[in-house]
Amino acid sequence: MKKSRMLPVIVALALISVSSQVWAAETSEKPSNYVVMKGGMYSPSETFDLDNFNGGTTSSFDTKTGFAGEVAVGHYFTPNLAVELGAGYFQTKGSPAAQPGETMLRVVPLVATGKVFIPMGIFEPYGLGGIGAYVSDINVKGNSGNFSGTTEVTYGFHAGAGFNINVTSNM
Repeated sequence: MKKSRMLPVIVALALISVSSQVWAAETSEKPSNYVVMKGGMYSPSETFDLDNFNGGTTSSFDTKTGFAGEVAVGHYFTPNLAVELGAGYFQTKGSPAAQPGETMLRVVPLVATGKVFIPMGIFEPYGLGGIGAYVSDINVKGNSGNFSGTTEVTYGFHAGAGFNINVTSNM
């Protein structure tokens, strides 16, 4: 693995560890840990092309909605700030329009996420952002044979927004 690819990960982990000590010292409340399981769907918005599919042609593949899930552990540093470390899985299938065959893309994201909350009683909106390593693998089945791609690791950023509904203080 190239050192230049690891630099953003090392910098982010250092910032998280240093800043967590500062935030923990500033808060008078006892920090709390949590575990969260997330489930949903992965729905790519575009098609993709494969060269040399089925004997040398370039084929355009559609993409289908697939499963997505994640398990994360988190820590509240203040009522307004938390950090999560998570691992998940998502997949999608694709098939060419006029030829037999199918592709299966599988991805395992390993992510570190910062979350900023606005506590409003039981309703708690939040924004999030972070970094991740995405381990991906693709399998292709066509009429001229099957093959598997090499496993690749890609680094990237993510951002989002959502809300929690806190049913009770323990849930």
